[in-house]
Amino acid sequence: MPRGDSSLNMLIVAALLALGVGYYVPQTLSKRADPAKVDVAAKDKPSVVSAWAASAPGRVEPVGGEVRLGSVLPGRIAEVLVARNDKVISGDLLVRLEDEEVIARFAAANAEAAIRKRERDANDAVGKPAQDRRSAEDGVANAEHQLQQSREDLDHTLRSHRRGTASAAELDKARAAVGKANERLEQARANLRKALAVDGLPAPTRQEAALTAARADLSAAEAALEKTRIRAAAEGTVLFVNGKVGETATPSPENVLIATGNLTRLRVRAEFEEHDFAKVRVGQAAVVRSAAFPGRDFDGKVSLLAQALGPSRLGQRGPRKPTDVDVLEVMIDLTGQPELLPGMRVDVFIRPEATASPPAAMGALHPATTAQSN
Repeated sequence: MPRGDSSLNMLIVAALLALGVGYYVPQTLSKRADPAKVDVAAKDKPSVVSAWAASAPGRVEPVGGEVRLGSVLPGRIAEVLVARNDKVISGDLLVRLEDEEVIARFAAANAEAAIRKRERDANDAVGKPAQDRRSAEDGVANAEHQLQQSREDLDHTLRSHRRGTASAAELDKARAAVGKANERLEQARANLRKALAVDGLPAPTRQEAALTAARADLSAAEAALEKTRIRAAAEGTVLFVNGKVGETATPSPENVLIATGNLTRLRVRAEFEEHDFAKVRVGQAAVVRSAAFPGRDFDGKVSLLAQALGPSRLGQRGPRKPTDVDVLEVMIDLTGQPELLPGMRVDVFIRPEATASPPAAMGALHPATTAQSN
């Protein structure tokens, strides 16, 4: 009986070993790479890698970047004169803050300057150098007043044009008047510098000094009044408007009221990893792909490379972490008028080209930043 049990145990062990060999041997063999497949993969891999010199994520933006405008002082929004997709010119009024208190200070300073001027003119017994200085100072004061007045006229014309009561020709005329007023002010300041550089110029009289101080207060009041106006920094299109009448504007980079951009051309701001720095050159052809247009390629060319690595701005959320990796910022100018929109996330692929410029020929990169009527 014991001998029978021993034989039975040996049969069970043998069966288990046979099952184990039948299961594990095919599994092990299946894990070995098929030579044919390895050859195909090895054959295909170089062709895929050689198609692109480097790739990186990017974001579409207007040429020149977005101009983000905010308030430089706290105040309640009294007017919003533009809407999304409006065309604007540099100097156009976009948003006006409440300005009653500032206008009162301006009126007081203007009255004080007028009184001091009459007191100075009462003493006309001065020599020619001093008289030339007076004339130059009066020229600057008059030019500043004309500029301030021409801006007010432009603002009034912009409001009328938005309501449909002023023509485009009237608006262009008002804009041209502001440009001429700026030119007259620059010329008047040049004349004043010339008058102050005369040898042997006598010191100002007490009346002249009082007038100079009064005009300085008036200029400060004009500057404070202008800070309640948020104007377009450059020609472009209004991309978005965040401010509404009645809201309180606060001076902060995060509190952007209006963003504008030049949509006549688009570019892509891409961020390449450090190990791809040597693979990207100015002048290389690039291909841009977007998930919004599957199967389509948009052509471009590398135009600018940063001269230093920096933190990523595309995917950054919250404060920077010690483990964050710095990237190389690269600008790609898109060809033609692609259907892409500013703000779109895209993938950038750089083609290898022997004709690309060497690193020494790279241009410096100045990314767009938040501006207030820049």
